[in-house]
Amino acid sequence: MGDRFSVLIQDCDVRFSCEAGDNLLRSMEALGRRGIPVGCRGGGCGVCKVRVVEGRFHTRKMSRACLSEQEEADGVVLACRLFAESDLSLQVVGKMVKALRTEQG
Repeated sequence: MGDRFSVLIQDCDVRFSCEAGDNLLRSMEALGRRGIPVGCRGGGCGVCKVRVVEGRFHTRKMSRACLSEQEEADGVVLACRLFAESDLSLQVVGKMVKALRTEQG
């Protein structure tokens, strides 16, 4: 069994665990958790945009139509293409933040 990491979504104070080989969005859904908006699950729609506030990670290819190089340099990535290498702390960004806060609130 691989390493497991703790993931905190700061916006809604949701915490879940993620195995090193699984992307964050898949892990969250598999555990029945909510907090990150879900779209295409393949890096092409941009709905699951998050900012990594703390922790180490790597990503797979993400569409530049959804995420600029500057955003990526600032720690903004797509959760469906995000793989933890340590415990992570995240913030949801983009158009879905207001809906998420309303839903949680």
